[in-house]
Amino acid sequence: MTSQTLNTPTAEQIRRAPKVLLHDHLDGGLRPGTIIELARETGYEALPETEPDKLGIWFREAADSGSLERYLETFAHTCAVMQTREALFRVAAECAEDLAEDGVVYAEVRYAPEQHLEAGLSLEEVVEAVNAGFREGERLARESGHRIRVGALLTAMRHAARSLEIAELANRYRDMGVVGFDIAGAEAGFPPTRHLDAFEYLKRENNHFTIHAGEAFGLPSIWQALQWCGADRLGHGVRIIDDITVAEDGSVSLGRLAAYVRDKRIPLELCPTSNLQTGAAASYAEHPIGLLRRLHFRATVNTDNRLMSGTSMSREFELLTETFGYTLEDMQWFTVNAMKSAFIPFDERLAMISDVIKPGYAELKSEWLFRQTATTSDSSFGES
Repeated sequence: MTSQTLNTPTAEQIRRAPKVLLHDHLDGGLRPGTIIELARETGYEALPETEPDKLGIWFREAADSGSLERYLETFAHTCAVMQTREALFRVAAECAEDLAEDGVVYAEVRYAPEQHLEAGLSLEEVVEAVNAGFREGERLARESGHRIRVGALLTAMRHAARSLEIAELANRYRDMGVVGFDIAGAEAGFPPTRHLDAFEYLKRENNHFTIHAGEAFGLPSIWQALQWCGADRLGHGVRIIDDITVAEDGSVSLGRLAAYVRDKRIPLELCPTSNLQTGAAASYAEHPIGLLRRLHFRATVNTDNRLMSGTSMSREFELLTETFGYTLEDMQWFTVNAMKSAFIPFDERLAMISDVIKPGYAELKSEWLFRQTATTSDSSFGES
C-alpha cells in the first residue's frame, strides 16, 4: 500500500466525516420514489418514467444532456408535485434525513416559495410546511443515531418581480427556521441589480443573503453581486477563476476582483458536479476548486441539485479526493470554511466547529494513523 493510498480517506470514512452543506436546492433533491408517489396522489401524469430507478436515470441524463430546455424540465416535474402542505412537509423531512444519513451535520437548503402556490397555498403556508418538515427530518435523524441541523434559505426568482416580498418573508421567519435569502435563475439578462430593493431591505434589517453569481455569466455577475448588492456569499462563484492568471512557469497572479474576494474571505459555494453539467468547468481535474484551494480562497464544497446530478456530499468529496488527492485535512479545511460561512450566530458556528466537526475529524485521523501504523508493521514483518 502506497503512502498516497494511506493518506487518502476511504469512501466509508468520507461518508462518516462531518460535512457542512451551504448550497442545496430542495426541489433538486427529491427521492425518485417520492416523486412517483406524490404524482400519483396529486394526479400529475406528465412524469417521463414511473419506476424509481428509471426516473432517477432520466433526471441525471436530462441534466447531462447539454440542453437547457431539458434541464429546466426536470424542475418542472419536481415543483409540480410540491404544491401541497403534505408534499412539502414530506420532501423537507426526507431531505433532512438523507443529508444526515450522508454525514451532513449542518445544511442550508434553499427553495423558492413562489413556485409552490399553484394549489392555493399562501407564501406563509409554504414556509411553515417546509420548516415543519425540516424539524421532523431532524427528529427522525436523531432516532437513527445521526445529528443534523437544517436552516432554510428563501429564494426569489431572478426573472420575477417578487424579490422584495420574499425578502420580507425571510425576515419574518428568520428566528423560526429561515436563516437567509437568495436569488436564483438565469443570470444572463437578469442581473442581481434588478432586485436592489430587496437587498437594501435585508441590509437595513441586518439579515443575511447569498446570490447565485459567477456560474453562467462570469465576472460582471460577481462584481454586481458584491459591490452593488452586498452579498455575504457567492452562490457558485466558480468563474472568479477568469480573474486569475497562471503563467507558464506556474506563478499565479490575481486580478483586483479575485484579490478582493480572497482578501475579504467571501465564501464561494462551489458545486463541482453541477458546474460540469452547466459547462462552468470541463472536467473535475480542470475544476477551479483545485487552484482556489491552493490559493486559500474561502472555498466550500456543495451539491446544488442532488437528484439532477446524481450526487451527495460524500460523492463530491470522493470525486475531489480521487482527482486532487485530498486528505482528511483537506476535507476538514473545506468543512470548517463552510461552517464559518453559515448564516447562524457566531457562537453557534463556533460550537459546531469545536464540538462536532473537529472531534469528528480527529477520530477519523486517529483511525488513519492506526491503519498506517498497522500497515507499516505488517510490511516490516514481511521484509524481516
